Amino acid sequence: MSATVDVTSVLDVLRPVQDPELRKSLVELNMIRNVKIDGGNVSFTLVLTTPACPLREFIVEDCQKAVRQLPGITDVVVDVTAETPKQKDLPNRQGIPGVKNIIAISSGKGGVGKTTVAVNVAVALANSGAKVGMLDADIYGPNVPTMLGLENAQVMVQQGAAGEVLAPAFNHGVKMVSMGFLIDKDQPVIWRGPMLNGIIRQFLYQVQWGELDYLVVDLPPGTGDAQLTLIQAVPMAGAAIVTTPQNVALLDARKGLKMFQQMGVPVLGIVENMSYFIPPDMPDRQYDIFGSGGGEKTSKELGVPLLGCVPLEIPVRVGGDVGVPITISQPESASAKALKEIAFRIAGKVSVAALA
Repeated sequence: MSATVDVTSVLDVLRPVQDPELRKSLVELNMIRNVKIDGGNVSFTLVLTTPACPLREFIVEDCQKAVRQLPGITDVVVDVTAETPKQKDLPNRQGIPGVKNIIAISSGKGGVGKTTVAVNVAVALANSGAKVGMLDADIYGPNVPTMLGLENAQVMVQQGAAGEVLAPAFNHGVKMVSMGFLIDKDQPVIWRGPMLNGIIRQFLYQVQWGELDYLVVDLPPGTGDAQLTLIQAVPMAGAAIVTTPQNVALLDARKGLKMFQQMGVPVLGIVENMSYFIPPDMPDRQYDIFGSGGGEKTSKELGVPLLGCVPLEIPVRVGGDVGVPITISQPESASAKALKEIAFRIAGKVSVAALA
């Protein structure tokens, strides 16, 4: 067998197999490694560009079919791992040491479930095996600690090599910092722009983030100081815009989307949240409380992808209130599946952009 099937022949039959998103050969991308042959058994490592690859199973199947074309092959074992590429550097932007990709989750207006989407995207990426951090940049309304079950967490200030640094809280596989850790529960943040600018920069550069594949930033609604501070400070892998199907929300979402485009930040796509309501006693029915089709229409008009549509279910709200996101508490629910697919699509688009 070793005389007819060797590492070269295995790589040759795998060469036509492409990454569906990058549309390049897995072999040429160095995604096939550690090829081993033992009689009729072939094994190798498939190194994906993200642990959250939405097409993982299809790629594995294509690889196995290709190798089985060789004579005498009885078994093909594919060990799947991932190496997330780092986003491209930008002039006049200071990256965060150890952080590969910074992703903003934004919205044009409040009340569209932006933080719920951001938290579940972060948790879904972490559950896939990625190293994930979350920065709650909604300084005036920091709700991420509650939604991640960290409302009573205590964060510590430590002495680092370059001065004092904040150790992030951690739950559900996600490291997180928030203004909510630094103020009392009922204390309002009455700050002007320069103070907000300062705390966001501290959260970016004076936190022990460690090694992260993704830093998800939950931005406040609108197009104000927090957005400008983030865009001007760090290179960003992209932004996702959250809206509901309602016309009022879509009008504001368009403005937020245009802001990122004008500032040179890639828009990863639109998330339509609360697309329809699924009553718990009639799971086969759905009601378009906020209208329908608005996200798809807007994405087509503006030439950006529709990342997904998330239905409105009571467990989504319950999960946010008790600190157990629905992607963890009810992973088989329609909302959890939609949010997981959105997270994977975001990760895929970020990897494609980094390797383009």
